[in-house]
Order: sequence, then C-alpha cells, then structure tokens
Amino acid sequence: MSTVKALLFDLGGVVIDISFVSAFQHWRALSPLSLENMQDRFQFDEVFQRFERGEIGEPKYFERLRKQLQLTGSDDQIKQGWNAIIKGQISETLAVVQQARQKLPCFAFSNTNETHITVLDRDYSAVLNTFDHVFLSSRIGMRKPEQAAFEFIAQSIDVRVHEILFFDDLAENVNGAKRAGLQAVLVQSPNDVRRALSAFV
Repeated sequence: MSTVKALLFDLGGVVIDISFVSAFQHWRALSPLSLENMQDRFQFDEVFQRFERGEIGEPKYFERLRKQLQLTGSDDQIKQGWNAIIKGQISETLAVVQQARQKLPCFAFSNTNETHITVLDRDYSAVLNTFDHVFLSSRIGMRKPEQAAFEFIAQSIDVRVHEILFFDDLAENVNGAKRAGLQAVLVQSPNDVRRALSAFV
C-alpha cells in the first residue's frame, strides 16, 4: 500500500447500517404494490441523484416516490418510511475508526439528502463526531462516484488524492475513487476495514 495520510469513510453501509427494504416495508400500507414490486420499481435515478446533490428538496422527491411506488400517504408518512432506511450504527467499524484516528485524520463522505441529514444530526451525532469532518453530498453539491467530488475533498483536507485511503460498500464508488487517484477498499463487513487498517490500529 502506498503512503496514506488520511482516511475517508462512507457512512451508510460502512459505519451506519442502512436498509431500503425497511422503507418498502413501511410503505406497504401506503401502496397497492407488493414489497417485491416496490423494490423493482425503485430506482437510484437522476431525480434521486439530484436529491442527494441538494438540487431538489424533499417535497419534489417525495412526489417522485408517490408516482414511482404508487404511494398515497402524506409527506410525513412517506418521510417515516424514508427515515426507516437508517437502522443504527455499526459499532465494530466505528471502534476501528476511533483507533485509526489516533494516528491519521479520519473523514467521512456520504451520498445523502437533507431529510436523512436531519436524522443523522439528531440521532447519530456521536458517530459524526468520530470524524474530523463529514462531507455530505447535498451540502457540497457533488456525489460519489464523481471525480470532482473526490478532488474537492482532497483539496479541502489538503491531502493529495493518492494519499487518501477510501472505504465504501458500493463497487461503483470504490472504482470511481480509484479512477480519481485514491486508494480504495470495498467494504462488505467490518473485517474488511480492520484488515485494511491493520497497519494503523
């Protein structure tokens, strides 16, 4: 492994457990569709991506969900399902991050939206405080795996891209990070993080 001067972690799927199925289960009461049909119809499409970049707000995105999933509920009811995606912290990984932070600065970069940021600020402040800084896609107007997003973070933390070690649970984001010049690890379990950081913890 090349020289590493900073660590960069995804939040959802790496240090915070997420499940879109939990949202679909909640929305079953609001839609004539089956759970399987909702899963098939849901897309991480351009509207979803615009929501994560902060280009559109919650009302517009929830209207998209209404059409996509045939939801009949109020915005508040849809929000309850949307927030059910966030399940809890992944304590084993967080413990490794806390150890690594004693030797290297640790940052987070999450593709997320203002609705979920409200939940993170309210319920997961201890997780967010594990990091020296948290970069949120809807706040910086860029999302993974866009090269410009990784370059923005490198510039912000004053570390060259090839000296950043990045962790994410999605292959497309890991590959995007590598194309941008970062070192990157695909995370499928806390053990993947632990192994990659064995030299630092």
